[in-house]
Amino acid sequence: MTATQPNTTALSFECETGNYHTFCPISCVAWLYQKIEDSFFLVIGTKTCGYFLQNAMGVMIFAEPRYAMAELEEGDISAQLNDYEELKRLCLQVKRDRNPSVIVFIGTCTTEIIKMDLEGLAPRLEAELGIPIVVARANGLDYAFTQGEDTVLAAMANRCPSEAPAVKETTSEPGQGNAISRLLNFGRKQEEIVADESQYADHPPLVLFGSLPDPVVTQLTLELKKQGIKVSGWLPEKRFTELPVIEPGYYVSGVHPFLSRTATAMMRRRKCKLIGSPFPIGPDGTRAWIEKLCSVFNIEPKGLAEREAEIWASVEDYVKLVRGKSVFFMGDNLLEISLARFLARCGMTVLEIGIPYMDKRYQGAELALLEQTCHEKGTPLPKIVEKPDNHNQLQRILELEPDLVITGMAHANPLEARGIDTKWSVEFTFAQIQGFTNTRDLLELVTRPLRRNTHLKELGWDKLVKSEDAKRVTV
Repeated sequence: MTATQPNTTALSFECETGNYHTFCPISCVAWLYQKIEDSFFLVIGTKTCGYFLQNAMGVMIFAEPRYAMAELEEGDISAQLNDYEELKRLCLQVKRDRNPSVIVFIGTCTTEIIKMDLEGLAPRLEAELGIPIVVARANGLDYAFTQGEDTVLAAMANRCPSEAPAVKETTSEPGQGNAISRLLNFGRKQEEIVADESQYADHPPLVLFGSLPDPVVTQLTLELKKQGIKVSGWLPEKRFTELPVIEPGYYVSGVHPFLSRTATAMMRRRKCKLIGSPFPIGPDGTRAWIEKLCSVFNIEPKGLAEREAEIWASVEDYVKLVRGKSVFFMGDNLLEISLARFLARCGMTVLEIGIPYMDKRYQGAELALLEQTCHEKGTPLPKIVEKPDNHNQLQRILELEPDLVITGMAHANPLEARGIDTKWSVEFTFAQIQGFTNTRDLLELVTRPLRRNTHLKELGWDKLVKSEDAKRVTV
């Protein structure tokens, strides 16, 4: 690194009003259809949308897919055909072939531009077909591709029951409620379950929102259980039919930085109380997240400092690879603030944080922790650039010469060709990076390009590249 940012006393924010260089948000189907096992996603758009899904999701399908593409032809776009009858035909086919518990309409740019009334069609179709139909607008007009999940979860928040369904006495045993309870109590005796329930503190119901793989859901639930905090449910659950009960006054907390719409829907439509906290990414963020939940419920945290120190000690072999190095975020998936805070805690200097969209209310606690971390580590505070102009960013990268650039796939190869180590930001979206136990996997992603180039230098590859470059310059 040949240049550094000026050391300021507060975070600085800029907005360059550049373009959004991210995936289309309809890519959220890739992980949501796997998370919600009884769902079917119907993406309504043009052939371009279909090509994108085919290419973007072709490498992500590990089971029979539960999504399809309803392609709009010229006649549809000219409003010459009957939207209702065509969607009804498709939904009947889906119901007959897959029998899902819910069909999710994903509206794309085209449906938004031609004012296709999916919200008006859905209730009629739902009443006629007898199957719930949820409408979510996840199109390229959004800021980042991760916000596709945000629109889906915000729509599903309206479908969460407002009171627990009546159950028979034979099934009203402790631990037999939602999917989380059944998972944690699987194979246990009834007396053990009753004794375990008594360990929880007396606090208002808590619902967490954000799509996470089942192992991570279990880990975070157990971490909160150690503190006496009981999770009443997750949005989304594994099955649409098991969406959590949400009553006015319930407390909610998000586990992703890109779920501001869902948070707003929880507060305004469901009258919940949002717990503003850092996000459980890295051991520092996970500790801060749990401590915030404990403070809201008047619970004294137990053993969190020791737990965090234990995790940091276990990943020291990775941390020493990044300590003292610099990192630059170009902006892609709205995870940038949380990742920058984590890397600052690892001892890296964060030169700039590019982010497609900055919601200072929803990420307020994360921003405060980032500022606190930089002051504690004695590193300069980064500049945060909303909607960055990529051309300007590339000029700053060439000037600052960071040790690592976290960027979208479009800019990775050009930067690598200029000798700058890069990491695809999209990989953090699909990796398990939340909670204490996934810290090693998170650092594995960050350090991979640094370790790779170190090995290449040991093999003399850098000398060979310089030699070839010199030959091309001579020619």
